[in-house]
Amino acid sequence: MNTIAILAAAAAAVPLSAAAQVPAQPVAMVDGTILDVTAVGKTSMTPDVATIRAGVVTQATTAEAALADNAQRVQRVLAALKSARVADRDIQTSTISLQPQYRYGENVPPVITGYQASNTVSVRFRDVARSGAILDALVKVGANQIDGPSLSIDKPDAAEDTARTDAIAKARARAEVYARAAGLRVDRILSITEGGGGYQPPMAPMPVMAMRMEKAADTAIAPGEQDVTVTTTVRFLLK
Repeated sequence: MNTIAILAAAAAAVPLSAAAQVPAQPVAMVDGTILDVTAVGKTSMTPDVATIRAGVVTQATTAEAALADNAQRVQRVLAALKSARVADRDIQTSTISLQPQYRYGENVPPVITGYQASNTVSVRFRDVARSGAILDALVKVGANQIDGPSLSIDKPDAAEDTARTDAIAKARARAEVYARAAGLRVDRILSITEGGGGYQPPMAPMPVMAMRMEKAADTAIAPGEQDVTVTTTVRFLLK
């Protein structure tokens, strides 16, 4: 066998996977000590949106009568919201239900005694200070079930940026502590990674009250403050 044939045979014997391998890229070496610091930045804002579910529950001996009475009351509720200058985009039907009411006895089948109709709308109030007075107006026109409020921040972007700045400042301060303890100094930042956090608005109003027609005082809603947090991991180079 000549030399050319020997080389060809040797090449054919090399596995395809080995022949297709790409040379590994050289790993960049860092001259110094790497320190990863995870910090949580936080700021607080006053909620500027209140979301509340307002509903009408009615009962009658027939399903038709229960729904008809309910529809009339709901129309009054919607009219009151429009009179209070609540925008159409902030009013959304949440649930509509019709349930039979039963009378139970021993050793006898349940007997339908009537029907209960329910219609609930989700309402966003962009003027939190006025939301209590609007709720009182809704009760006057027939709303007899109210859940909420769920308070949230309409535009949290600026607050999130403030929290990011706070997170970086905390990470830098912590890195300085580690550097001094190790007899080093912070040279520069190698990378910044944002993890969990950000503003998480409440998912739905919490059922906190069911209101009746009579009331002793005006309903008041105190917005308080909500925290906005951002978590960042910062990689520092110490020398």
